[in-house]
Amino acid sequence: MSKISFEFYPPKTDEQRTQLDRTAERLKRHAPEYVSCTFGAGGSTLSYTSETVRHLKQHHGFDAAPHLSCVGGSREEIRELLRLYRAIGCNRIVALRGDLPSGMGHPGDLRYASDLIAFIRAEHGDTFRIEVGAYPETHPQADDALIDLRHFKAKVEAGADAAITQYFYNADAYFSFVDAVRRLGVEIPIIPGIMPISNFTQLRRFSEQCGAEIPRWIGKRMQAYGDDVESVREFGADVVASLCRRLLDGGAPALHFYTLNLSRPTQAVLARLDD
Repeated sequence: MSKISFEFYPPKTDEQRTQLDRTAERLKRHAPEYVSCTFGAGGSTLSYTSETVRHLKQHHGFDAAPHLSCVGGSREEIRELLRLYRAIGCNRIVALRGDLPSGMGHPGDLRYASDLIAFIRAEHGDTFRIEVGAYPETHPQADDALIDLRHFKAKVEAGADAAITQYFYNADAYFSFVDAVRRLGVEIPIIPGIMPISNFTQLRRFSEQCGAEIPRWIGKRMQAYGDDVESVREFGADVVASLCRRLLDGGAPALHFYTLNLSRPTQAVLARLDD
């Protein structure tokens, strides 16, 4: 099996903490290269992220990488977080611009992910391996695909080591994006983000928000299954495993799974890849 990594989100309740521990235990057997932990915009989960990263490292033994967003944060706040993550023993950071929460007028001292990356490098040199976001189907807020590619190149020039993509279900979008950035001289690894399919209604809502396209044929098949949860699960796992195989066969260097703190959907895909 190729290199894999998992994304978790920080739990806020005891029930969610139990769920994360159960999922982490089950996914540990797949020996991920590392796990990442998301960060709420505007600092809403700031302490939850650092606590979760510490827990994933100390309790579960993962190499844990916090997501770090520059939206709404001052240089001093980001500086403090970087010191904290260094003290915890993190050697990776997923550096993102983040989304400005509705009603928040101040974007923060650092406006773009490229500014955040340059700041991390200026403060800590090569201490952290920096992963950044990439959008094979173009960032939903980008004016056009070429501008989006230039923004991506700026993140690489600022010091990014690798990129993790937004999830997608069209392998051609990934290969086309990789070809486009290679023509711009970008050589860093571009790791596909993989979203296993479990709750299709939730997935459709996520996809509308983040600009990820669900192919019509997948949507129609899901519609046909209706409330047949088992058929939805089986079909979803088959579709995503087939996508993963095509990506790996085409040269993708690794796979990054968005787990939503659930183990079953990701394990169903991994079981098919091991067959």
